[in-house]
Amino acid sequence: MKRNFFRKRQQPLHPDAPLLNLGHGKPVSRRDMLGRGLISGAAFGTLGLFGLFSNPRQAMADLSSDMEAIKAECGITADGAGKIPFICFDLAGGANIAGSNVLVGGQGGQEDFLTSGGYSKLGLPGSMAPNNNPTMVNRELGLAFHSDSPFLQGILEKAAAAAPNTNGCVIPARSENDTANNPHNPLYGIFNAGADGRLMSLIGSRSSLSGGNSMAPDSSIIASARPTKVDRRSDATGLVDTGKLVGLLDQSDAVSVMESIARISHKRIDQIDHGLTDANRRANLQDLLRCGYVEAADITDSFGDPAELDIRQDMDILSIFSEAELNDREFEKTAAIMKLVVNGYAGAGCISMGGFDYHTGERGTGEIRDLRAGRCMGACLEYARRVGVPLMIYVFSDGSVSSNGRIDDSQEGRGKGEWTGDNSSTAASFFLVYNPNGRPTLNTAGGSAEVHQQLGWMRPDASVETAGTPAANNVNLLAETVWLNYMALHGEQGVFSQRFPNHSLGNSTSMDRLTAFEPIVSGTI
Repeated sequence: MKRNFFRKRQQPLHPDAPLLNLGHGKPVSRRDMLGRGLISGAAFGTLGLFGLFSNPRQAMADLSSDMEAIKAECGITADGAGKIPFICFDLAGGANIAGSNVLVGGQGGQEDFLTSGGYSKLGLPGSMAPNNNPTMVNRELGLAFHSDSPFLQGILEKAAAAAPNTNGCVIPARSENDTANNPHNPLYGIFNAGADGRLMSLIGSRSSLSGGNSMAPDSSIIASARPTKVDRRSDATGLVDTGKLVGLLDQSDAVSVMESIARISHKRIDQIDHGLTDANRRANLQDLLRCGYVEAADITDSFGDPAELDIRQDMDILSIFSEAELNDREFEKTAAIMKLVVNGYAGAGCISMGGFDYHTGERGTGEIRDLRAGRCMGACLEYARRVGVPLMIYVFSDGSVSSNGRIDDSQEGRGKGEWTGDNSSTAASFFLVYNPNGRPTLNTAGGSAEVHQQLGWMRPDASVETAGTPAANNVNLLAETVWLNYMALHGEQGVFSQRFPNHSLGNSTSMDRLTAFEPIVSGTI
């Protein structure tokens, strides 16, 4: 019996539709469900958050001068630890990153092109492969993207004005397909590198230990810094609980009451029972009491008005996302997390997005989902531009996909290769850095700028060269490479070994080769 080669073309799925019949068996875990889009990246748990905040504002009634002095002694600042904000995107399920989105080449860098067969495996037919068609290379973001990349299109839709001050780096690195056991998530290491927030250290859109879909490296986990779950606008109004004081009194009067309590307590603190034999314990108790009341007054002064906590009243956010877009949960949680992180209320955040296990025998589903992810990335860059601070965003996924060369010539497929299966050998991660003072400059220590823009390389057949870098075949070391590059943006790569004494990135020469950019700040913003 002859087969029907004129089979009906599958239509691309809605970006929130579940991915079924992928040959993986029944989904049995939350991670399986997230990767296949059976639940959204935000649909885990009901843990409350410590909130969403609007842009820094002039307080309704500044704290009194004596309170400001104590506030300074306690290290209570308006912008966290002063480090570069950091946001990572965890694309659950095994998204395509290399080739059809970010270009990846051989040892010479992104434009040391692969073979036509290699690009075909990455979903690009000969006419769309950069080795055959130079118009397929786009460097508007510094980092080379494929000119028809949905990531690129989404980023530029939201962040065209930020693009000239943005640059990036791609890291070809294998990771296992469809598993949360990849220790991709770098948040704890970013915290250890100095990032911290005014109100919380780390946030993530999932109520997991890492704040995202993928695990954090075991050695990096710091229990006291576990990410707080943040994923929606409705959590905002419960962010700061001032009890009944704000309501019975207006905001400025409530602050005055708290200041008075702080002054009375401050006078009493030195009378704490000197019978405590442990001097350090007594000093810690004194500091806790002194700083606690001042911090309560400061929080009420800054955030006592619930309107200040509403992302839909942030004019910068409403200039980036329409009201209708904020009804999309992926955009809503992106707005929530970027608001907290970019303004310094959290040191770093993770946005998990589900449904990237999209080898559905057609191309359109993946294109649509990649486009939405790109818009979320671009929104973060544009928000940083509007606030006027640097930002590092890092994008990773658990494994990747590949094509067998069959073409999807539908409207959404646009003549690209269909995604037909998982393939961990085609995986890569990348990061983008926005600098309000100008495009970040590539490092040239230990090699040309081109090889610092691509850390590692792919073989001509589009499989990761596992000996290219320490990160190429070890996800733990991929996270370490991200930590190193974050510290390098602050000019602190020289103390990386002090912060991470058990790292496996080699000596200073090796670390120079793994550092993409020159510093953009000196220690702090």
